[in-house]
Amino acid sequence: MKTFASRNFARLLACSAGLSLAASPALVQAQAAGQPATNPQVQDAADDNPLGIPDSVQILGKSDPNLRTATALVNGTVITGTDIDQRVALVTSASEAEIPPDEMVRLRQQVLRNLIDETLQIQAAEAQELAVTDEQVNAQYLQLAAQNFGQEPEKMDAYLTGVGSSPASLKRQIKGELAWSSLIRQNVSPFINVAAEEVNDVLTRMEQSRGTEEYRLGEIYLSATPANREAVLQNAQRIIEQLRQGGSFVAYARQFSEASTAVVGGDLGFVRLGQLPGAISSAAATMQPGQLNGPIEVPGGYSIIYLIDKRQVLMADPRDALLSLKQISIGFPAGISQADAQARLEAFGTGVEQMRGCGDADQAAAALGATVVTNDQIRVRALPEQLQNIVLGLQLGQTTPPFGSIEEGVRVLMLCGRDDPEQSSGPNFEQVMNQLEEERINKRAQRYLRDLRNDAFIEYN
Repeated sequence: MKTFASRNFARLLACSAGLSLAASPALVQAQAAGQPATNPQVQDAADDNPLGIPDSVQILGKSDPNLRTATALVNGTVITGTDIDQRVALVTSASEAEIPPDEMVRLRQQVLRNLIDETLQIQAAEAQELAVTDEQVNAQYLQLAAQNFGQEPEKMDAYLTGVGSSPASLKRQIKGELAWSSLIRQNVSPFINVAAEEVNDVLTRMEQSRGTEEYRLGEIYLSATPANREAVLQNAQRIIEQLRQGGSFVAYARQFSEASTAVVGGDLGFVRLGQLPGAISSAAATMQPGQLNGPIEVPGGYSIIYLIDKRQVLMADPRDALLSLKQISIGFPAGISQADAQARLEAFGTGVEQMRGCGDADQAAAALGATVVTNDQIRVRALPEQLQNIVLGLQLGQTTPPFGSIEEGVRVLMLCGRDDPEQSSGPNFEQVMNQLEEERINKRAQRYLRDLRNDAFIEYN
């Protein structure tokens, strides 16, 4: 069940625009590559203290945040402690590591902010006669259940209840996302325009960059001022620790990142190193897909980065090669001694080495007491990362080294065919146009949500 949580609920852990959003330094520099930069010292000073508040502040009234309960009234709509508890349970179900009490406090505060934004989105849709119906919500809920539990939605109901959440909590989040999508389609998308010259300019720059490496990065950006820099650094270090213990990067980015990319799980997309701030560029250059790095000090705060993937611009990716593989595997009986297991493993390895290619595999495997599974349509990138480079180095009829364990069985992969990908022609005009439009829609949507917050009447109990 943990796999289901991490793959599917991680993308539902925050509303479609559920954070206080700002552009991270990495994103700003990537988007503005080649443009004149502002004076960094002046800009940092403005970012650190945009309101001109003195460093020494005297509090005139009493302030005890511990006296506040985690509930709010948003334009008359109540957000209860139960709402927060159940949404927090969705977040924590996507993390394999236990969340410390101090981090749980911050997580609850963030979830409350997300629920407030979600409420504002639902209210705005209703005010504009774009209300989401129960039928729409239930259809989306059933689709999600079908993807993960077959045609038995009651199993997803039981899962949600079992992790401390509820079907109602997830349905409320689905309702918020559908409402926000409707608002964007009516109030934002029709007013976004991208000129053909802009698209052609992007295509030209891509062609000029052919063969250079691009890095697809995930980022969690935490802003910091001189006054709170140490506290923010400690928070970033705690997040790093949770991620290394199995926490979902997408979930943490959506809940904690202060960058505009938080709504897409921190995904910066593919960027070149020259488009990134120096510190992030240097860190990314040494990373392999799946690695985490940080906290990295950047202008205005700290970043945690995760290398999702890397590729060469407009070049075919060998990991898109289509393979024909035979998986040859053996199992071990329960309670087998270490000596007997080692002997069986050595016999298996010797037998595999003596196989004369794919035509001999089935008969030779039967003699070894091994089973054979054939797959003629598997991409290299679908294999575990540890095996991808090994398989790419194989010739027809060769096998990988044995891998696995006594508990789960030991296996090898034999390469029986390979169709290399065609040279990439890159995105076409329409795809680039859609990407630019999407970026502008997201930026305008952030301003729209900010306006909803500014106009709202919110009371905390």
